[in-house]
Amino acid sequence: MANERLRAAISAKGETIQSTADHVGVDPKSVERWITTNRTPHRGHRWKAATFLGVDEVYLWPTVEKQAETASTSELVTYYPHRGAVPASLWSSLIEGATDQVEILVYAGLFLFDSHPDLPDQLAEKATAGTQVRVLLGDPDSQMIRQRGEEEGIGDDLAARARITRRYLEPAAKAPGVEIRLHDTILYNSIYRFDDDVLVNPHVLGAPAGQNPILHFRYIPGARTFRHYMRSFDYAWERGRPS
Repeated sequence: MANERLRAAISAKGETIQSTADHVGVDPKSVERWITTNRTPHRGHRWKAATFLGVDEVYLWPTVEKQAETASTSELVTYYPHRGAVPASLWSSLIEGATDQVEILVYAGLFLFDSHPDLPDQLAEKATAGTQVRVLLGDPDSQMIRQRGEEEGIGDDLAARARITRRYLEPAAKAPGVEIRLHDTILYNSIYRFDDDVLVNPHVLGAPAGQNPILHFRYIPGARTFRHYMRSFDYAWERGRPS
């Protein structure tokens, strides 16, 4: 039985068996066998192919769902009952250790800049050295910010905090490689990504972000959760506007 999903995914992306094989690092005949005999490739090859084609690994090879679930469970490093329980040393080590990507999605995130006053300069230095830095802040003039402020019981203070964070970021915004955008999305999670680590702060209705849990995930090839949250970041990023 042929793997028509893989065949269709290659076609839909405008790719070929050859280009897919080149990206994955295998012989084109291997990709042909994946299609014509429905052979399941090794985990690393599955992940590279799925990422290249922009589809979920389990969609292409449904029989590996249990493996993907196990890998996704392994991505969870730890859980903190509220943001204040996250060790200050963890924030510092993640910030300092990031070399490839720093991505932040918040309404204000002022706590991070208050507790790390050198963070704007660090972001600028990292961007100059080649790190991709993307920060999404809530638009202080948006209806979403006003609504969230009311829900958290702090009214206009949330918009004010977003403005302060934007002011803190001004030195970093001048550095090549640092991109800052404003968003007006309904934010279900704040996201703090540092290379292969991401801290996710779910938003609980009626409670300030600082009172809500933090989930620490670390990327594992073939797993789903880290990539799932980063797709959410990309979704918000595409809809943001330059600050």
